[in-house]
Amino acid sequence: MPLRLFQAGFLSPPAIRLDGEAVFIRPPQARDWRDWADLREASREFLTPWEPTWPPDALSRPAFLRRVRRQAVEWREDEGYSFLVFERGTEALVGGIGLSNVRRGVAQMGTMGYWVGRPYARRGYTSEAARLVLGFAFGQLGLHRVEAACLPSNIPSQGVLEKAGFSREGYARGYLRIDGKWADHVLFGILRDDWRG
Repeated sequence: MPLRLFQAGFLSPPAIRLDGEAVFIRPPQARDWRDWADLREASREFLTPWEPTWPPDALSRPAFLRRVRRQAVEWREDEGYSFLVFERGTEALVGGIGLSNVRRGVAQMGTMGYWVGRPYARRGYTSEAARLVLGFAFGQLGLHRVEAACLPSNIPSQGVLEKAGFSREGYARGYLRIDGKWADHVLFGILRDDWRG
């Protein structure tokens, strides 16, 4: 049964916060735009090889607000659950993570994606955030399976998934359009029965 966090007509994500040892995650809010845009801009060269092509207005406030509204609808409709990742203590924004393509019925699954700003890479923050999202997915959402995919050349991303408990399951040719080109991906998955919390 899907998590019901919304009342009818509510158009912003719920006030939920999940805490780890080094990071906490919560849904994005309109007030996060400046920190989000600054971190993404400072990390542009670091991020763009691994992401879909950024539109010209990718970092603008209107584009961010549209993103937040869309993500709020996805929460309400039980289709996706987006979070920003913050460093505990400083409360600095370090990246983002979420579940998309949530499918119910006989599937009970979703797809995890994430990014981290260049200054915060290789600190274990994304692995910890992934574990928080998996706890949310298998606990509050009651999912059976979470999938993820990354480029074969993105060894750090594969390490994030393996540290979080994912298993390598396959290889998909031309899986996603990344940085303007259809790219092969390594596929990973984890089941609720595999999850150790």
